[in-house]
Order: sequence, then structure tokens, then C-alpha cells
Amino acid sequence: MSDTLTTPRHRVVVVGSGFGGLFAAKALRTAPVDVTLISATPYHLFQPLLYQVATGILSSGEIAPATRDVLARQRNLTVLAGTVEEIDLQRRVVRAHALGRIWYDTPYDSLVVAAGAGQSYFGNDAFADHAPGMKSVDDALELRGRIFGSFEMAEVETDPDELAAWLTFVVVGAGPTGVEMAGQIAELAHRALPGEFRRIDPRQARVVLLDAAPQVLPAFGERLGAKAQQKLERLGVQVQLGATVTDMDADGLEVRDADGTTRRIASRTKVWAAGVAASPLGRQLAEQSGAQLDRAGRVRVNPDLTLPGHPEVFVVGDMIALDDLPGVAQVAMQGGKHAARQIAKGVTGGPTGEPFHYVDKGSMAVIARNQAVAKIGSTELWGIPAWLAWLFVHLLYLVGFKNRFTTLVSWFVTFVGRGRPQRAVTVQQVLARQAIERVAGEDPLAVGRSGSEAGQQPPTRSTVPPA
Repeated sequence: MSDTLTTPRHRVVVVGSGFGGLFAAKALRTAPVDVTLISATPYHLFQPLLYQVATGILSSGEIAPATRDVLARQRNLTVLAGTVEEIDLQRRVVRAHALGRIWYDTPYDSLVVAAGAGQSYFGNDAFADHAPGMKSVDDALELRGRIFGSFEMAEVETDPDELAAWLTFVVVGAGPTGVEMAGQIAELAHRALPGEFRRIDPRQARVVLLDAAPQVLPAFGERLGAKAQQKLERLGVQVQLGATVTDMDADGLEVRDADGTTRRIASRTKVWAAGVAASPLGRQLAEQSGAQLDRAGRVRVNPDLTLPGHPEVFVVGDMIALDDLPGVAQVAMQGGKHAARQIAKGVTGGPTGEPFHYVDKGSMAVIARNQAVAKIGSTELWGIPAWLAWLFVHLLYLVGFKNRFTTLVSWFVTFVGRGRPQRAVTVQQVLARQAIERVAGEDPLAVGRSGSEAGQQPPTRSTVPPA
């Protein structure tokens, strides 16, 4: 019998199963480490295509494969369901809960925080009740119910003013998500639905795209922004710039224009695509480490993506403030891989501290069938060439052959034909989010717990070690 003691393997905890977390975990598959991935959702979400779930082009399963399935062959990895509530930098422990019922602690030697970002309503959180964002599968399914449900309600409405409100769709935010959403709602009204209703003409639908900025797609530059606006207006979208939303209710919204005048738009279906806020875990990390936060709550990290004063903690993706990097999928993917490489080098005795160098692979936004804009380095594309490039890139980064195949079939049905293969909607999709919030009350952890447990301090549970 050998007297040699077995040295415990290096423990890596990854928080989040988005692009940053998934790519970090996968990049550690051959490293001599044990990886634990903790995620509040059981799937990896391909967020750039959420708007296609909302408008009936794709199913949620096509853009959200199960994380366990994606990582099933990675033997050094364990996936745990849980919402991370606390990161203790001094003790090197991550504390999480599963639906508020099961609380557990997971120790780490290295930590990758890739918790992403949520929707920001710029201090007007009550707007969320009336204008869902585009950050989750729940958001997309709720919007699908609201969009298709509005046409159904319009078919039975007899009051002209009420009919106009049902057929008015307002998208707030003229960035890529807002542009893509507005374009697809317009295509839905003008191309997919005509001929299916008897009392209304879907082509009478009014699609409004609002933004306080002076141009569409500011990050793409003036030329592509103008091209995108031109294409949207040809689809029938009313682009209203220099317009700030000041109030909102179930029946419409108040808008202040650049000249200071205010007006009301009657609309039953609103979409919020105007801003993001980093995960609140960023504030925890900043308070414990002394790191600074930017206005969106993102952590100002070191050049190598580590947390100041904590070389064992990496922050990646939408949570970082570094060199004005945009909050896009490529930043998260490359950041996750970089963090994994640095961890692997450190474990094997190699040099660490290498600065993160982002390779910009371009930005794209699809407007409608055969219409998109793309900026790749100094090259600008629009129209069919940009649309084909967009199709290729998004197929390339979808996880799994099955997802690529079914997505391609759905795109064929939508873009070659006129159909929307995913049009099933339920009342549950529209009402579930608000019903859950009412049940939870002021304590979101009450979801999944009995009334007697709501509001109580979480019980201390045994530590869940990595695999």
C-alpha cells in the first residue's frame, strides 16, 4: 500500500451558464481541476435570438439547450441548480439556493463569475409590469403571448379606439434588440398574418420604435444606422428618435420629445429594449474587494479580468467594465476562455496575469427577411450580404447539431415561406411572471416555499463540494 497522500484537486466554481460561464467551463475540460457550474436556469440561453422566440419563429428549446446535455461528456464537471445569493471572498465560498428551499455552500480555489446582466428600467421598475424586457426565455414567451394575443383581441374588439390600442406595438430602445424586435413585429403584421383574420387587417398594425438617442443603432455608426432606419421605415415601422418614456401603464405610455412636449401613445403591447444592468453580485464583489463599479453596476476589473486584490477571482462577460468593451456575446465567450486558460496555467505552474485582448469579430443586426446590417472591422455590409453573414454566424454559434438543424428548418419556413411555426400561446405565458411576483411578495425567495417559510432566514445546510 502506498503511503503517498493524494493531493486534493484544484476546485473551480463557475457562476452562470451563459456564454461566459459555458465557455469557461468547457475550456477547463482537460485541465487538472474539478469544476462546479452553478446556474439559476437549467439551460444555456442563446440570448441574441430571443426576439425570434417572441415573434414565433423559433421554439425556446432551439435557443436554450439543457446545460447538462451540453456538458454531459465533461467528466471533471458538476452542474448544480441554484441562484447565487452571496460570494464570500474571505472564506472563498459561494452560497446559493434552489428555489429558496435548499441552501448550500460551495468552496472554491478559483472562481469565475459570469452572472450576466438583467434589464434596466433606469429607476422606473414599475414599467416592467407593462413592458417585458428581452433577457430570458420567460420574457420571450410572455411577449409572444402578448403580441399574438393582441391580434386575437383586436379581432373581437368593436370600439375603434380600443382596436387601435390593441394593434399598436411599441418597442422602446433602438439598439440591436429593439431594431430586430420592431422589424419582426412589422413582418409579422405585413407578411405572416394577412389573410388569417376576417374582421381586421393585420397590415393596419402600427409598430413604433422609440429611443432617446438621435439615431438608430448608435454603436454601428451613422451610415449603417441610417440604412437600418430606412429599411425599418420601408417595413412600416415608425421610428421616433429623441423620445423619452416618462410614464407607462397597461393601456399606453407617456413620451417626452426632444422639444420638451409630451404626448401619449395608446398601446397594449410594449417591449423594453432600452438598457441593461449588471448582476447585483457585482456590487457584492466591489464592496468586499474595494473595486469600483460603473453606472450600469459593472465591475472595473484588472486587465487580466481578475478582481482587484483577488487574483483567484475572474469576472467575465456583461459584468465587467474594461476598455469600453461592449456587452455582447463575443466578449463573454472570449473572456470565459481567457479566465480558463489563466486558471489552467496557474494550476500547472505556468505564468499568469496575461492581459485579456478582445478580438472584435463585428456586430450584426437583422431587420427583416433579406435585410440586415453588419460592421466587421472597417467593413460595412447591408442588405442581403449582411443577412447571409448574420445567418451563417448565428448558426455557427448555436450549441449542438440538433439545434442548428431545427433552427435552419424554422428559418426556411419563415424566410422562404410566410409561416411562423411557433405560434402556440397561453394565458399562463402572459400572466405567470406577475403571478409569481405577487406570491413572492417582497421576498422573491418565497417562491417554492410555503407561506410559513416566507420571510424567514434561510436554514444552514451542509456544504456541497465540487465533484
